[in-house]
Amino acid sequence: MSRDPRPIVDAQRSENAAALDLGLVVAAHGRHAIVETPEGQRLRCHPRGKRSELVVGDRVRWQRSGDEGVVERIEPRRNLLFRRDEWRTKSFAANLDQMLLLVAAQPVFGESQLARALIAAAAAGIPALVGLNKIDLPAADEARARLAPYRAMGVELLEFSAKADPASTQALLRERLDGRTTLVLGPSGAGKSTLINLLVPKAHAQVGELSAALASGRHTTTSTTWYWLDEARRGAVLDSPGFQEFGLQQIELAQLAGLMPDLAAELGHCRFGNCSHRREPDCGVQAAVRAGRIGATRWRIYCELYEELSRPRW
Repeated sequence: MSRDPRPIVDAQRSENAAALDLGLVVAAHGRHAIVETPEGQRLRCHPRGKRSELVVGDRVRWQRSGDEGVVERIEPRRNLLFRRDEWRTKSFAANLDQMLLLVAAQPVFGESQLARALIAAAAAGIPALVGLNKIDLPAADEARARLAPYRAMGVELLEFSAKADPASTQALLRERLDGRTTLVLGPSGAGKSTLINLLVPKAHAQVGELSAALASGRHTTTSTTWYWLDEARRGAVLDSPGFQEFGLQQIELAQLAGLMPDLAAELGHCRFGNCSHRREPDCGVQAAVRAGRIGATRWRIYCELYEELSRPRW
């Protein structure tokens, strides 16, 4: 009987990969990425092969090829935050310690987008904070009221005004961000650019450098960018493109209720084990809606997502 050669080949590949340089992906656009070495040097790299699966935050094994580098392998990821609709998958970042979901008192944020981003983070096992920006505006009280259900279900809410009160904002966020890798995610107009420039004074200069290195002036609006919070490189914030839609086709229908904390708290009290929590009799979740423990808006979002995830997939 011939011996299976694959274990030997796999062991050789692992040994060869371990001998390669280790790097961190700090920006990516198309088939090219900027990889940072442990010493802090950055160089343009491209993946081996035709397809690129590189995501900002990836730890990679690479080797030099002239003035650039070739990524030979992506190290195993702790997590990956992404969104998926019927047509495409959009990855935000990998190996995150937490996500800061930024909304603003004005313009009015969409609760469906807020809920979707929190569900995606929960599915990926990434702790999430919600940041309410522009609390100096008259609409702040209304925004607080809309966020009250999220605070009640255990989501940490941070309030600040990045433009009107930068010193207090920086002090508040530094306490939460130092020593961690944090993705800043939010809809357009929430103030992400202002916040990033406040936390990382040299961010604007880095944007120009990365755009030139990637030969793309648009990468900062279409992909995530990594910024160190300090020269010791102990913590980082990752700026992400604004979004209007947030598909959740990666979520299995049976997972949905369990990924929404207010609904998850009511599970286990239904007559039917496969209850959809929408029309069945003796449903614990529906009883919680009637009792006011689950808000009407949250219930509407759940039903909309249930219908969306029930449609035939590609």
